[in-house]
Amino acid sequence: MWLPLLLGALLWTALWLLRDWQRLPASSPFVFVTGCDSGFGRLLALQLDQRGFRVLASCLTPSGAKELQQMASSRLHTTLLDVTDPQSVHQAAQWVETHVQGAGLFGLVNNAGVAGIIGPTPWLTWEDFHQVLNVNTLGPIRVTLALLPLLQQAQGRVVNITSVLGRLAANGGGYCVSKFGLEAFSDSLRRDVAPFGVRVSIVEPGFFQTPVTSLESLESTLQACWARLPPALQAHYGDAFLPSYLTKVSRCVEHALTARHPRTRYSPGWDAKLLWLPASYLPASLVDAVLTWLLPKPGQSVF
Repeated sequence: MWLPLLLGALLWTALWLLRDWQRLPASSPFVFVTGCDSGFGRLLALQLDQRGFRVLASCLTPSGAKELQQMASSRLHTTLLDVTDPQSVHQAAQWVETHVQGAGLFGLVNNAGVAGIIGPTPWLTWEDFHQVLNVNTLGPIRVTLALLPLLQQAQGRVVNITSVLGRLAANGGGYCVSKFGLEAFSDSLRRDVAPFGVRVSIVEPGFFQTPVTSLESLESTLQACWARLPPALQAHYGDAFLPSYLTKVSRCVEHALTARHPRTRYSPGWDAKLLWLPASYLPASLVDAVLTWLLPKPGQSVF
């Protein structure tokens, strides 16, 4: 009895891997990435540029756009975008349309996001929630709706960067709420645009920051080193030059853009796969008990 089940499981795994490894024919499609001023967004734009994509990168600040342009090849172009401003989103969409012309937009990566204030809900105000939701949830919705005609034209891909906290709300504040909302938007969008040939993927990273180092400072140092490398060395080092926690996320985005059959969800990070996602399926009473024991409580001093 067990042998047929084992053979069936092995066959299913082999077929799934074969399907997962299939790639689209080589090309240089247009990809629009939000939130490229610094951090992961900038590194993702540089890596996609290195892979041969024609990257259209949006930044919030002129200085961020200028620095990114200096670090990239001539294929990459930058523009300013505030995802909370409808007029800014409209102008960015027109800018993208000018660049892609009749080719359409093959990829949209909604990366821009903020953490906001995180803490027990009684400590927070309505504005604390609104600011984060406006960037993390309403921002990607604005950008996606503005670029959807170009994505349909190219039968392209939408990749939304959420979080494991979009599956399990481990803390109070607008961040978890915003990521839950972006997950819901992604799910409904995936079904609605499938008839037009547009595919939607969600990337739910785990936690990559450690107590030893600041993620932002480490990425800034990495960007400075990367910018000083000649293009030949950038191509030589490739992913090996990037920290492992960043390549886990960037490889998921790249797979979602290049795979013939992109996955619905990607969960980079062992903590996401082995801790947070399994915990999201446990009884709520058990999860509540553990998180209540670990996290600060209203009225409790954290100092």
